[in-house]
Amino acid sequence: MIPGGELAARPLHFFWLADCSGSMAGEKIQSLNHAIRDAIEAMRKVADNNVHAKVFVRAIKFSRGATWHVAQPTPLENFQWKDLTAGGVTDMGQALIMLAEQLKVPPMEQRGLPPVVVLVSDGQPSDNVKKGLAAVMAEPWGKKAVRIAIGIGKDADDNMLEKFIANPEIPVLHAHNSAELTHYIKWASTMALQASSSPTIRDDATQVASPFAPTQLNIPAPTPLPDGHSQDVW
Repeated sequence: MIPGGELAARPLHFFWLADCSGSMAGEKIQSLNHAIRDAIEAMRKVADNNVHAKVFVRAIKFSRGATWHVAQPTPLENFQWKDLTAGGVTDMGQALIMLAEQLKVPPMEQRGLPPVVVLVSDGQPSDNVKKGLAAVMAEPWGKKAVRIAIGIGKDADDNMLEKFIANPEIPVLHAHNSAELTHYIKWASTMALQASSSPTIRDDATQVASPFAPTQLNIPAPTPLPDGHSQDVW
């Protein structure tokens, strides 16, 4: 509570995990940069309408190894996306281990809103992804996180992405062109913020109930591309 009796906003940490391997070079990585930048404005509108959440954004990129693309928890209203570049392999497991370290208490707050993690990838992991997944799920905030996965193109590893989501009622989203990627990035980021910042969600890391109500999950289909444009280019 804050003086005057109003509820203080709870911290909500949002993480992008972005595949920057060589297969993402060209149109895919350009489209991902555009899609995330476009989604930021939509996320701000959602956050502005929810007094219960104070949103902080970070990003991890992975190719040969994994590094922080945005290392500091940055308030959403101040967040600016820096373009990614592509090249190398797909060390997703290392990215998940880095994420798990940030889901510990501390540095995470004991009380807050469930973190949101959006994972985007177009291929097979090249390192020990099982170790990374286990590290995330070993943390209470990892279990409680809203986890969304977007597979880019026909070579995305759906089996691994399903294990990351760890909920059979929540599907992997599939993007086969730039328009679909923009659509799903925007939907995933805004829907996840809404789910995590619901005032009915318990806000203690020791309470690990999922914030999702899968039966209410309605994933809108992307707008069809105009005639003469390929619906499936990746």
